[in-house]
Order: sequence, then structure tokens, then C-alpha cells
Amino acid sequence: MAASTFAAGGERGYGRYTNPTWESFETAVGSLEGGQAVAFASGMAAVSAAVSVLLGPDTDSSRSVVVPSDGYHTSIDLLAATGRPQLAVPMADTAGLCEACAGAALVWAEIPSNPLLDVPDIAAVVACARRHGVPVVVDSTAATPLLARPLLDGADLVVHAATKYLSGHSDLLLGVVVAADPGLAEQVRAHRTRHGAVPGTFEAWLALRGLRTLPVRLDRASATARTLAQRLAEHPAVRRVRYPGWGALVAVEVSGDAQTADRVATGTRLWVHATSFGGVESTLERRRRWPAEREVVPESLLRLSVGLEDVDDLWQDLDAALTRA
Repeated sequence: MAASTFAAGGERGYGRYTNPTWESFETAVGSLEGGQAVAFASGMAAVSAAVSVLLGPDTDSSRSVVVPSDGYHTSIDLLAATGRPQLAVPMADTAGLCEACAGAALVWAEIPSNPLLDVPDIAAVVACARRHGVPVVVDSTAATPLLARPLLDGADLVVHAATKYLSGHSDLLLGVVVAADPGLAEQVRAHRTRHGAVPGTFEAWLALRGLRTLPVRLDRASATARTLAQRLAEHPAVRRVRYPGWGALVAVEVSGDAQTADRVATGTRLWVHATSFGGVESTLERRRRWPAEREVVPESLLRLSVGLEDVDDLWQDLDAALTRA
């Protein structure tokens, strides 16, 4: 509903508080995740809300925040801006994550990590965090609720950049936070009302429409990604393939240096050289082209977001670019 003002005496007071279109999208995502969802204007607005609610002014600022060693750099930078020390741990290192929970104020996890695609054992990490009284947030953007449901493993909050797979068409910015605890969800909703990072009604409608095709989109893209990962593992121009065995993201380390990887990224015709992921079109990029990207990410690593094009068309285009580079 494209309305900012509602008649007095009804169930809605003002357009910054709620909107029927947001509510429909939130109900759908909350049902998929097993909690209550709150939509935001962007993925980073959702991240900011989760951080603000769980690391409020009454939290001991000397306690550390546990983060992925290769995590999404804007999220990690926002967490660093809280002034708390950070402990960067690979998401696949369960023992290291559990050890880091002692003395921590928050565990920020990604499933899988972005861009190295490490998969954490969320249930084990949550169990360790609970013993130390530490809340856990999981950025599940790349997994979607179809491949992971961290709230069922005990996570406090799940965050999505709905810009990506949930909407699926690279045509909007939107974020969402989901909580199993209704009281925590209400704190997140109150943060949105106070800070004003509300989603547009048209964007929420587009995201709800895109959500309807998520299963078929993700099934097709994931099947193609598995095939491409297998073929890339045998390509002479590829040093290493990183693929968790599910999902539509593949990371490859090209044989050569950053310039070689750049030539691959700019040498395709069907694959689009662009950042972001989760759309119907296939994209690729060298992540270290961004100055803020973590040093643990190899210079020659390309992150591939597999879309819905024909698998052989995608392979021929990628193979040709790798061979030329």
C-alpha cells in the first residue's frame, strides 16, 4: 500500500511505523525462518539494527566481537566502528570460534562466509556462545531460509540482504532481520521506527513477488553451480575451487596474479562483471578489487554468482575467458 498517512482510529498510526505491504513480506520471511521478521531499507540497515540492538550502550565495550576472518567487509567495518576489539576467526574453525566466545560481547557469523564460502557449524557455535552468555547473529543471505535456518539452531538473530536471493532480480535494495524471541523482534522494530530505515512499499512488493520464485530459482542456479564447480576443478587455469556443495555461489582462485584474474572478469560475454549476487543473471568479480576487502582473501580469487542461464553457455564463456587470460 503506497500510503504514508492513515486515518486516525485505525490499526495503523503512521507510515514510518508499519505498512500492509511490509507486513506481507515480513510474514512470509518470518514463516520461512521460524521467527518474526522486520524489513529494512537495505541489507546494511538490517545489519546496523542488529548490531545496535545487541551491542547497546549498556554493553561492556571492552568485550570483543567475534567476526568471520573473510566476512563481508562493510558489516565488519560497521562492527569495528563500535570501538570494540574484534577476534577474526575462519567460519570453518569450530574450535576457534568456541574458544573466542569466552569474554565476547557478540558472535557475528556468516553462512557461508563471504567470499571464501566457509560453512560454520552454527549449532555448535551457538552452544558454546550460550555457555558464555553471548548472543549470536547469523548473516544467512547466501544460504537463504531454504538452505539454512539458524534460528532453529538457537541463533538470536538472522540477517538477510533481501536485495539478493530473496528478491532475486537485482532491482531493489532491501534488508530483513528475523528473531525467534518476540521481545527481541519488538526491539528491532522499535529501532527501525526510531531511526527511520524503513523499506519502500514498492520495493517490499517486488521482494514479496520475487520470494514466490525463490525455490525454483535457487534449485536451478544451485544445480548449475555444482556442475560448474566440478568442471572448474579440472581446468588448468584454476588453482583452487571453493564450493560448499550447495548454493549458487562459487569462488575460484585463478592460476596467476590479480591481473590475470582481472582479465578473466573482464573477458566474459555472458557473465556480467559486477558486484553483488543472487540475481537471475550470472555475475563475477575479483573481490580484492575493493580496497576494504580482507587480506585473507587471495588476490586472484573470483566470486561467481550463478544465475539461470544455460549451464553450457555459461561454461563456454567462462572457459574461453580463463583460457585467454
